Amino acid sequence: MNNYTLIGPFKQLLTMHGLPLKGALSDQELTIIENGGIITYKDKIYAIGSYAQLQKEASALKAKSVPIAMEMVCMPGLIDSHTHICFGGSRAKDYALRNSGKTYLEIAKAGGGIWDTVTQTRKAPSSLLTKTIKERAARHLQQGITTIEVKSGYGLSVVEELKMLRAISAAKNDCEADLVPTCLAAHMIPKDYNGSPEAYLEEIAKDLFPILKEEGLSNRIDAFIEEGAFSEALIAPYFRKAQEMGFDITVHADQFSTSGSAVAVEFGAVSADHLEASTEQEIALLANSNVVATALPGASLGLGCNYTPARKLLDAGASVAIASDWNPGSAPMGNLLLQAAVLGTFEKLSNAEVLAGITVRAAHALRISDRGSLVAGKLADFVAFPTNNYQEILYQQGMMAPVKVWKNGALVVNTEA
Repeated sequence: MNNYTLIGPFKQLLTMHGLPLKGALSDQELTIIENGGIITYKDKIYAIGSYAQLQKEASALKAKSVPIAMEMVCMPGLIDSHTHICFGGSRAKDYALRNSGKTYLEIAKAGGGIWDTVTQTRKAPSSLLTKTIKERAARHLQQGITTIEVKSGYGLSVVEELKMLRAISAAKNDCEADLVPTCLAAHMIPKDYNGSPEAYLEEIAKDLFPILKEEGLSNRIDAFIEEGAFSEALIAPYFRKAQEMGFDITVHADQFSTSGSAVAVEFGAVSADHLEASTEQEIALLANSNVVATALPGASLGLGCNYTPARKLLDAGASVAIASDWNPGSAPMGNLLLQAAVLGTFEKLSNAEVLAGITVRAAHALRISDRGSLVAGKLADFVAFPTNNYQEILYQQGMMAPVKVWKNGALVVNTEA
């Protein structure tokens, strides 16, 4: 069977290849192939370039041809590097209370917030969690998102965190999009734990971490460093144990107060996410490290708070990714492209900076090197938008969805009229 396929021509082929992983980007740095095409081989990109040139190569390979009838812009599959799409229930009540003047922390102290979702997620059977993860991942795929990070963190016990991570694993095995699981057992101090916060973290590290390794449930450990969650001093032994066992570290940092980004830098975390409260000091720390600064504009929209200072981070030399933070409390929308476009407007980001933040730099935030740009040898994950100008994608602020999505070389979404 011949596994070569020529796809094209695309009016513009936006490769996202060759961009630096850190610092500011101008649109002039983007590589755009006019009337371009892609040859795939099984699940990988075999060649990319001018469609006219690729036609000759495809003929020699006896490749099958998939013609693109209308003018389209093709770019890498989008990557959402921070979500909480494994959850039960709703937090519509929290949203109404916030809009009526209550703060996020006030709602949490009154029994709402994360603990409300913990209660509802614990009640949900594993099969229901798997089903809803798949439904949310399928919605993301329709919007061009081919790789999705998914956190636990609404279980907050060894048994319940395992339930969540096994549900994510079951969904992962039955999703067209790729799911990247992350253990967020250190989301908050569980209200029903009969011991100290130190004892809780020790129990998670001792009893949960080995099972994660044994069952391959996650290679990433996350923690929320914030008032009402975990302090820098509390989390340090936990992260040390995680690193000793070979886990990657990522951090919920600087959402309402600072200190989390310093922890991320100290432990060489893959990413520090949120950063809405980051000051010049934290910006400099992150810029002078290899930690990816992940902006979560969905949380800013959901909470009505400041955006991550993405412009300052980029100008200081940091790597900035953009993710949806899709969760039932602070970021219920889950529309990555809309959020990225809005962040670009408020933070004055170039198209190159925004698009890199949801492709190649998002891949970097997950420590995944086989996707995020279109180049020979990488996964054949790409999307096609119904326009002849890539600038329209962000200009439409999430209202323009891709009409075709390829995952691992297979066409998995096709809504072309």
